[in-house]
Amino acid sequence: MDGRWAKRDDGVRLTVMSSPKSSSAGGTAKAVPAPDPESLVRFVELLKLRSLAAHTQAMYLRTLRQLATRVGGDPCALTEAEVRAHILHLKDAYDYSPSSMRLATAALRNYYARLLGHDWKLFDLIRSPSAQTLPAVLTREEVARLLAAVRLPRFQMVLRLIYACGLRISEAVNLEITDIRKDGPRLHIREAKGGKDRYVPLPMWAYLELRAWWRTHRHARWVFPGAGRGWHGQAPVAARTALAATAGPMGVSSIQQCMQLAVASERLPKGTCVHTLRHSYATHLLEEGVNLRLISAYLGHASLETTTIYLHLTAVNEATTHAALARLQPPPNPAS
Repeated sequence: MDGRWAKRDDGVRLTVMSSPKSSSAGGTAKAVPAPDPESLVRFVELLKLRSLAAHTQAMYLRTLRQLATRVGGDPCALTEAEVRAHILHLKDAYDYSPSSMRLATAALRNYYARLLGHDWKLFDLIRSPSAQTLPAVLTREEVARLLAAVRLPRFQMVLRLIYACGLRISEAVNLEITDIRKDGPRLHIREAKGGKDRYVPLPMWAYLELRAWWRTHRHARWVFPGAGRGWHGQAPVAARTALAATAGPMGVSSIQQCMQLAVASERLPKGTCVHTLRHSYATHLLEEGVNLRLISAYLGHASLETTTIYLHLTAVNEATTHAALARLQPPPNPAS
């Protein structure tokens, strides 16, 4: 299908699609998506120039494409009032969560303020605060039960490493052989959230387990290679060959599914997920007396304030507080 642009009276460009053409074989040609409006092409260039994360760029562009679809053309001609109405539509019709609203607002701000240069007050008025809830944390006994419930070695190893080093799931699956440093030992986490590198202490037991795990597949690049299709049910030698031949790392969704099954089998607290192991790592380190600033650096937090939330989750800190409060008990009331 061929697409061309036509203008409405208000200046918004609309996509006008011609009638389908028959293919040479006599059938109907497949529909071709309409090209992005010119302003969205320039928006993509802006996002690249700002060096935003690839995932962020994709989400911002998706937000603007949704808006273009809703208005039926290039959203560059919309007024501040029309964009305001669209944001209200996202809240009312789609019940966007606070995080989704912040993402949509950031995308629209980059488009209308940075790209088009509109000095609108709208984006300064929008507030989408999230509820300040405490993250779920497992006890050490619960972590042990959870990991013991995972039977497949590749899933057990990646989950054990996430807990041992406080990793995000994406950091674990993208770990490469060269990122494991024998000195320390430690892990080199590359281009994590915010595009930052960091080093994380690696327990010796985990270092030895990783070496033993790598010998089971001997992949040239990935510590946790993707299994590929047909991996299950193969003989050990064939399974090792399949793992060593995969091009990419292990899939995130497969780890999450495994985690859900283990959580259900052990009847662990509702809301427990892979990221809970990262929260548990930070909390348990605090209980062992590790400095909060060190933990913040190991987690890759941009601000120490982000890490202070774990102060509310440690049983040791609470016990210390109770002991201190007992020592602060005032003398008996003379009037009693």
